[in-house]
Amino acid sequence: MENNINEGRDFSSELIFSFSRSSGPGGQNVNKVSTKAELRFHILNSALLSQDEKALLSDKLAKRINKAGELILVSQSERTQLKNKEVVIEKFYSLLRRALAPRKKRKPTRPSEATREKRLEDKRIKAQQKEQRSKINP
Repeated sequence: MENNINEGRDFSSELIFSFSRSSGPGGQNVNKVSTKAELRFHILNSALLSQDEKALLSDKLAKRINKAGELILVSQSERTQLKNKEVVIEKFYSLLRRALAPRKKRKPTRPSEATREKRLEDKRIKAQQKEQRSKINP
């Protein structure tokens, strides 16, 4: 998998847009013009994604995918339909980039000597505190 998913692929033919009235800024304009942009992308029907990428996206973006298998993104922060469309497209590509980026392998590390000593000292202090709370026998 490549790091930059935009390279050689244009998803614009597979993106479905719909517009509706927004609740964002715009005053009276909000009541008259449909500026809210909604992007829908059907992951499993995509011809540009490999089977591995489809499985990875379906797994990582499961909370953003509806029952029909569509990834849905919405933008209503801008005052114009065009700006909201640009914002939602940027969100889409950013989301794909993050979801398809390979995970960094964790390098196991050991605690330092000073950290171990501090932990043991803290345990001793706690033990003393608890010891002092116990009942005194006459």
